[in-house]
Amino acid sequence: MAGFNVASRDNDPVQTVRTIARVAQMLVELRDEYVQRPRQDTLQQIEQRLEDLTRLRDELRHHLEDLGDDVPI
Repeated sequence: MAGFNVASRDNDPVQTVRTIARVAQMLVELRDEYVQRPRQDTLQQIEQRLEDLTRLRDELRHHLEDLGDDVPI
């Protein structure tokens, strides 16, 4: 099962944050699906989305390191 692919704007932290939000929304929808109909494949999808979030967290940290003190508040 393939993970969620990030858009090509590698140096855009805004895009990373938007992608995090989309994956988080997917997790909410998968939760609802699993509550209604518990299935192994839904649990696997939840696991994959969690892995995607971990990768996106690392990407966001990389953006923060690159931007240093230039990050707008």
